[in-house]
Amino acid sequence: MEHDPHTTVVLDLFPLLRIYKSGRLERLIGTSTVPAGTDPVTGVTSRDVLINPTTGVSARLYIPPDLPSNAKLPILVYFHGGGFIIETAASPTYHNYLNLLVSKARILVVSVDYRRAPEHPLPAAYDDCWEVLACTASGSFPDKWVSGYGDMGRLYLGGDSAGGNTAHNMAVKAASEGIKIKGLLLCHPWFGGSESIGSESCDPVKKEFNLNFWRFVHPETTGLDDPFINPMATKERMEGVYKCEKVLVAVAQKDGFRDRGRLYYDKLLEAVSSGEWNGHAEFYETQGEDHVFYLHNTSADKAVNMMHKLVSFID
Repeated sequence: MEHDPHTTVVLDLFPLLRIYKSGRLERLIGTSTVPAGTDPVTGVTSRDVLINPTTGVSARLYIPPDLPSNAKLPILVYFHGGGFIIETAASPTYHNYLNLLVSKARILVVSVDYRRAPEHPLPAAYDDCWEVLACTASGSFPDKWVSGYGDMGRLYLGGDSAGGNTAHNMAVKAASEGIKIKGLLLCHPWFGGSESIGSESCDPVKKEFNLNFWRFVHPETTGLDDPFINPMATKERMEGVYKCEKVLVAVAQKDGFRDRGRLYYDKLLEAVSSGEWNGHAEFYETQGEDHVFYLHNTSADKAVNMMHKLVSFID
C-alpha cells in the first residue's frame, strides 16, 4: 500500500521541524508572532520596517520610553536564534526579551527578521543580516528612529545560538568593510569543529547531529570546519573580531556548545597576551543551566543576573 505523501515524514528534526514526502514543511515550535507596538509592562515602543521589498527582509526597531528629543543611544543590531529554521523577530520569545533589555539598558535595538532555511538555506540569512547591518551603519536605514536616536559611535552586534553565530560572522565582515563595532555580544553561540573538544568527545551522537543539522541549513558547506561554523578554522576569521573594542561570550554549563564558547574566549585572551588585540574580553558562565535558558523565564534569578551582565557590558 502506497503511503500518503502528505503524512509520510521524510525528515524529522524534532522538536523543531518535519518535512513530508509531499514537500510540506511543518515547523513544530517558534511559529507564534506578536505585533509591534508599545509594551504595557516596560513602556518600550517597537515598530517594523521593511528593508528589502524583493526578499521581504525587515527589522523590528525598539526604543525605550521617555526619550528627550536630543537623545543618542547605543545601537544593538540583534540576530535571533532558532537554528536558522525557526523563530522570527516577531516571536514572543524575542519580542518580550528585547522589550526588557531595551528598558534596562536604554538602547536602540534593530532586530533582524532574516529569511530561514530550508526554504532559503544559508548564506541567505547572512546576506539579509549584512544588508540590515550595512544600512544601519551607513546612515541609510529607512526609518528616522535610527538616524534620530542612534549613536553610530556605539554600534553593538549581538545574538543567541544561531544568532550568536551570525553576530560573529557579521563582525568579521564589518571589519573587512571598515565598519567600526563597539562591542560584540555572543550568547550561547552555535559553533562547531571537526576535532572534538571538551564534552563533545563524550557524545559523538550529538556531534553527528550538529554536523547533519549544519549541512541541512547550509547545504553547500564544507563541514564543521567551514569558517562560518568554526571561527578558529582560519586565523583570518578571528582577526576580524579583533577590530571590535570588546567582546562578551556567555555560555551555560549544561549547554553542548559551552566548550566552543570557552575556546573562542581563550583565543581572545591569547590575542590580548600576544599584543595582537588591544580590546577587552569577558566570559560569563551560568552554572546548572542549559542552552538559552534565560529567554524562557526572564524573571528567574539566573536570567536576571545574565540580564545585568548584558546591560553592564553595553556601555
